Amino acid sequence: MSTPPRSALKSLPVTPTAPRAAAQAAPGPAVGESKGAARKGVPSALRPDQHQGDGRFPVAWLCICAPRGAVSTATSKCLCGRDRSAVGHTKVLALIDDHTAHRDACPLRTNQEGRQAA
Repeated sequence: MSTPPRSALKSLPVTPTAPRAAAQAAPGPAVGESKGAARKGVPSALRPDQHQGDGRFPVAWLCICAPRGAVSTATSKCLCGRDRSAVGHTKVLALIDDHTAHRDACPLRTNQEGRQAA
């Protein structure tokens, strides 16, 4: 048996005959050194907030789901800890009225100083 001839189209790597030292990697940046692009930052991050509110924020949520031909459901949640739900048309209507009444009685929406003075 003889070794098959080498094809001229293929380049096979030459196997080294003696061991050699591995190439050293280039030194990386020192700890805390900036990396160029990161120090420039994103321009939009430096701009002031364009969506400043008027001081109001949501306190209570009423979520109603009434698909055609299915059972209606509703949930009433408030930041004061109130969390109620209802299933069925009449109970959902009662929860809507209860949620509306809670807006006047919620401790987060009423002025506590005015209540004590009165």
